[in-house]
Amino acid sequence: MSPDKKPTSLRPPVRKAVIPVAGFGTRFLPATKATPKEMFPLVDKPLTQYVVEEAVACGIEEIVFVTGQAKRAIEDHFDRNIELEYLLDNKGKKRELEQVMELAEKADFVYVRQKEMLGLGHAILQARHLIGDEPFLVMTPDDVFSDNSGSNGRPAAQTLIDAYEKVGTPIIGVQEVPKDRVHLYGIVSGEPVGDGLLKMTGIIEKPDQKDAPTNLAQCGRYLFVPEIFEHFAQAKPGKSGEIHITEGIKGLISNQTVHAAMIPNLYHDAGSKLGYLQAIVEFALARDDLGEEFETYLRKRLKNA
Repeated sequence: MSPDKKPTSLRPPVRKAVIPVAGFGTRFLPATKATPKEMFPLVDKPLTQYVVEEAVACGIEEIVFVTGQAKRAIEDHFDRNIELEYLLDNKGKKRELEQVMELAEKADFVYVRQKEMLGLGHAILQARHLIGDEPFLVMTPDDVFSDNSGSNGRPAAQTLIDAYEKVGTPIIGVQEVPKDRVHLYGIVSGEPVGDGLLKMTGIIEKPDQKDAPTNLAQCGRYLFVPEIFEHFAQAKPGKSGEIHITEGIKGLISNQTVHAAMIPNLYHDAGSKLGYLQAIVEFALARDDLGEEFETYLRKRLKNA
């Protein structure tokens, strides 16, 4: 029986997620000189917390952060702060106390350092010894998702897990992007096989519009099998000196079936300034405590513009 056809009951569950957070965030300088981009707030939670909460909602039990220099704030955020907890308790701020205490309990957090900034593929490779022989998610905190009518309240990464449980292959999360923006993403090609899945035949990193085979872009959610590590280890750095995640995916495609899955959630590229601002608006409008008043403000602002 081929690996793609083995029964769901024999497939190991997806329990671990890798979140790469080692990058310098140069597009947001000077703000990122001392503050990790991953800690930028969307309303009142940092970007990384949204991704962690998405992972936990999908049943993830262990989260591996691949960190770098000046990223201690991320470790502190998901650790206990006894003095703050004591202060909030004394002031009777029970809700705030629950919020800060539950962070450390969301999952088991592990941290590994990427000593050189050699690309996303290299960053994921640093988690190899912590993943072992299990399937795992990779979730980039620049990429955040909110609900829309097509998601039915499911977290974005759940689409990948559901697909993996059906077909048992690596799954790459994708969304359609405007053709004039394909040069910003890794673009996949393949053959539709139903249920929102594409059997991948290739992937190309940031192609010119004329060279893009489709407008289906990878969007920061991946479900990999351990074989990906060997492909990252053997990959040659590109012109930038980095090992792109697309190189590992190409290696997988050359050796086994890989599927792409359409993610129905609303996607926000918070790694760009415009995308980050758009994400703030979307998340603020969705808040029960802020949405109505914020929408009123926006309407008045646009009317007076």
